Parts: sequence; C-alpha cells; structure tokens
Amino acid sequence: MEKKENIRKMTTVNNGFIHLVINLALIAAAIWLCVAAGTEVSALAGTAGGLLWVVWGFHLPGFMTIQPNQCRVLTFFGRYSGTVTDNGFFWTNPFYVKRKLSLRARNMDVPPIKVNDRNGNPIMIGLVLVWRIKDTYKACFDIDVESLPSAPAQASKQQLTVGTTTTTKQLNSYDNFVAVQSDSALRKVASLYAYDNLEDKDELTLRNGGDEINRRLEQEIGKHLEIAGIEVVEARINYLAYAQEIASVMLKRQQAEAIISAREKIVEGAVSMVDMALKKLSAEHVVEMDEERKAAMVSNLMVVLCGDEGASPVINTGSIY
Repeated sequence: MEKKENIRKMTTVNNGFIHLVINLALIAAAIWLCVAAGTEVSALAGTAGGLLWVVWGFHLPGFMTIQPNQCRVLTFFGRYSGTVTDNGFFWTNPFYVKRKLSLRARNMDVPPIKVNDRNGNPIMIGLVLVWRIKDTYKACFDIDVESLPSAPAQASKQQLTVGTTTTTKQLNSYDNFVAVQSDSALRKVASLYAYDNLEDKDELTLRNGGDEINRRLEQEIGKHLEIAGIEVVEARINYLAYAQEIASVMLKRQQAEAIISAREKIVEGAVSMVDMALKKLSAEHVVEMDEERKAAMVSNLMVVLCGDEGASPVINTGSIY
C-alpha cells in the first residue's frame, strides 16, 4: 500500500512559548540546586541539579520555527511521523529528526536543446518552468536526493524563491532532478509536432500551437515529476528556432512562401482593378473596344499593376491595326 503524506496539526501542547518558559524554569532550577549543593544545604541537591541539566539538554532540541510556505518532515528513529506545515514557534519530541523543506514556488529556465520535430527537422527549443513541492513524503523518501549529482552550472543563475532554512545541497539536487525530467518531457513533446505548417495550414504545430502546446508540455512534465511529489505550476516554451544547419534553408522557404502569398494578393487586386476599369469604360461609353483591344489593354494594365518596377509609358499615335 502506498504511503501517504500525513499533515500534523500543532496544538497547545506544542506551543513553543510555553515550552520556552518551562525551559527557562529548568535552567533556573538547575542553577539553584547547583548553588545549594555548594552550600551543603542538601546532599541530593547536586545530583538533582545535574539531572535537571540533563533534562534541559534533552528538552532544548525540541524547538523549531516554521516560516510561511515551509514545513518540517518528522521521522522517529527512521519511521515517518508526519509533516508539520503550521507556521510559528513550536516544540515537539526532541527525538524527532526534523527535515526542512520549502513549499515555495521555484522558477527554472531550461536552456534550449536540439531535438528533431515530427518531420525529422532539427530544431532548438527551450522552456520556462515554475514548480513546487506538493507531497513532502514523496519528495523526501521516494527519490534519493542525497545521491543526485549537483545541478548544472546554469542552475546557479536561476531565480529560485526559497527559504533560508533549505540547504543549498537539497536545492541543487531537486533542481537537477527537475531539469533532467523536464528535458526528457520537452524532447517527447517536441517530437510529436512539426515546427511549422508545410502543407496542412490547419495543422497544430509548435510555432502556432501556443497555449495548447504549453498545456501538453505541462501535463507531460507533471507525469515525470509526480514520483517526486512535485507539482508543475506553469510550463511554457520560451525559445523556438530551427537548428543552425538548416536555418538558412528554412529561411529561404519562408521567404518564398511570403513572396508567393504577396504575389497572390497583388494579382488578385490587379484583376479586380482591370475588371473594374473595363466595366466603367464600357458603362460610361468612354471608348468602344473590340476583344482584341480589350486583350491588349488587360495585358498592359497587368504588367503595370503586377510589375516590381515602375512602368515607362509609351505613347502610341498610330493604330494597332
């Protein structure tokens, strides 16, 4: 049966200020008994004072302070005893081992990696990931944080929102785990879609997918990080480009598509204008033209309207016949 996270609620018995008063009373009593033993008031005073010092020494490690969005995972001689998420100053069994964890969101910028899209084209793709620990039991006991290698050098540049009670080693280990799993999920999602439309203009691609691609990426990363009790708050692609070896070729293709699209608009507009000119000339009886003259006029107008350079007018003073 899978072990579940157990959230422990702190009660009045665990109030740290009450136990602080008790702790100070133990110190005062121990000092008084030691002084009394020195004046030979009681033969047992020294022994009692020594015992109080021992009790004070065992009582002191039970104190703990928990800041907002932080917690303590308690273990008792190797056995999981619960997780304390309440904020404040508390006292618990001194024999508990208290592991500090941050529940705050952390931001990770995964550098662009080279992958092949669905069509086999090499592309560069990167993402921004916001994550946090959701299940403290899985985060502590389902993955071996201590054996994970240190995070990459770029991890030191990441903007992490963490508390001062979480050790750098733990953060680097969790960051490395998240970075590796995010890399794997990103490669999988990138291989499922084409970079751009080639034939089907309605096809969902990495370039035009937007929110839908980001949602798919978030779900895929969430599956990879679920074993560690980590929740994906947000995942989105922040870098997308063709790899260097084919970037120039794809740029030419995109330029050709843009030129063709522009030419289509130009021709469509030119045909509309020629048709309008012929109809208006005929309707207003400006000039009577047979089919041959109309064909010549259409040819001239199309050259003028569709040409890349300005046309040089030629005045014909004779007849075309």
